[in-house]
Formats: sequence, C-alpha cells, structure tokens
Amino acid sequence: MHQSHQQDHLERAIAWLLIGVTGGLGLDLCAKELLQTYSLQEFVLMRSVIGVLIFLSLAPRLFGGFRMLKTRRWKWHALRSVLATGAMFGFFYGLAKMPLVNALTLGFTAPLMMTALSVPFLGEQVGWRRWMAVTVGFVGTLIMLRPGSGDFTFASVAILIAAFCYACQAITARYLTTESMLSLSVYIVAGPMLIAIGMMNGELWLTPDKFGWLLFIGAGICSVIAWVGFIRGYRGSPPALLAPFEYTALIGGAIAGYLIWGEVPDLWVVTGGVIIMASGLYVVYREIGSIQSLD
Repeated sequence: MHQSHQQDHLERAIAWLLIGVTGGLGLDLCAKELLQTYSLQEFVLMRSVIGVLIFLSLAPRLFGGFRMLKTRRWKWHALRSVLATGAMFGFFYGLAKMPLVNALTLGFTAPLMMTALSVPFLGEQVGWRRWMAVTVGFVGTLIMLRPGSGDFTFASVAILIAAFCYACQAITARYLTTESMLSLSVYIVAGPMLIAIGMMNGELWLTPDKFGWLLFIGAGICSVIAWVGFIRGYRGSPPALLAPFEYTALIGGAIAGYLIWGEVPDLWVVTGGVIIMASGLYVVYREIGSIQSLD
C-alpha cells in the first residue's frame, strides 16, 4: 500500500513536471518569435508584468489569497530576484541570437552546475564518479561550442551565465522550502521587471500589434504554467527522479525549431548535446543510488 502511494505521488509529480516543461517550451517559442521584432527589455518587461498579473488574479482561488505573499525571508527573495535577472536576460539574449535547440542544450548545463555548486554552498558530498560526469558534461559543452570557431559567441556565453544563475537560484530554493508558491513565483520576477523598466526608453519601446499582443500574453501564460508545473512537480518527488523528464524539452525544441524556423542542428551540436544529456542522466542515476542507500 505504501509503495502504491509513493507510485501515485511520483506519477503526479511527473505529470506536473511535464506540464512545466510544456509551458517552458511554449515560453521559449513565443520569446524567439517576439525577439525578432521587439527589444529584449520590452520582452522581459511584458512577460514579467503579464505573469505577475496572472498570478495575482489567480491568488484568491488557487494560491491561498494575498496573505500568502507575506514573508520574513526578504534577503533570500532579493537574492533570487537578482539571480533571476541574470538568468532571464542571459538566456533570452542568447535565444534571440542562436538556434532554439542550441540555446536549450546549453541551458541544460545548469543541472551539472548545480552538482558542482552543491559542494561549497550546501556541503553535499559528491563522489568522484559524479565529478567525472560533470567534467565530461562540460567537455560536451566545449565540443558543441568549439572555441575558436564561429559558434563560440557572446550569445553562447550569455546562456552559460544564465545557466549558472539558474543553478544558483535552484540551490537557494533549498532555504525557502516553507515559503508559499505565490511568494516564490511573484517576488522572483521583481528584479527582472525593475531592471527592464529602468532600461526602457522611447527607442526600445514598440507598441505591439495584434499578433504581438497574442504572443506576449501567450508568453505570460506559458511562464505561469511552467512555474506552477516545476514547483508542484519538484515538491512532489525527489529532483533526482524527475530531472530526466526535463530533457524532453530538447526533443520538442528540435522539432519546433525545424518546423517553424527551418533550424537543423549540425553534428557538433548533436554530439555535444548527447554528451551533456548523458552526463546529466548519469548524475541523476548516482543521485538516485544515494537516495536509495539512505532508505
């Protein structure tokens, strides 16, 4: 009975995570199309404002009301907001400059970074096998980017910085396990929103047309779906068991990039991507072994 209950919890968590992955991919597709016309600052501003408005409108019914915004952990929320600024601006800048699947693949170096950062910041023990997997994963990144070739650009560096910020952001979440979903979702976009407002001027603002508004609203809705899906998924089951399902975004991204923009990843991208995925999955495998040994 206990095992059946755990299985139900895992299946629900996987379902929520896949909802989150779908929302995240939808956000990336909207972003890539929007950033061909609108500035990065305008995109971040509109996405953040629309996302916050959606969360606040749903707060009374789905998130326990506005009282769930109360917190005493302001310093942690402020830090996460700064990290979110780096992650958001870095990733979407890179996404606008390079093929979708390339950007997503580089973004998936974040789990490897989390493993490395968990040692100094969380005091976790990482064995030599996992260190080898992290090293191999970054070799895969070098294969994909080929320093000295035209593929090693500021856009790719921006996404790696974004992945680092995202990894740090994920680690800080360990200190906010008692915070509500509403506070975790709303406060984290405050930094990117304020920075985007500060950077906006008349030259950067372009009033959206009907299709633009549709994409901006779609990006806001997808960001809410992604955030709720990821939070509920990872709260329902150990991250090590769920992480492999995030790689489904690469498959969806490759298909969407080809169908919408005619993007075809070259052999270097595919090879590096496979190595990064394999390294990440091995880290997950070792993590699952660690969890089971503690049961």
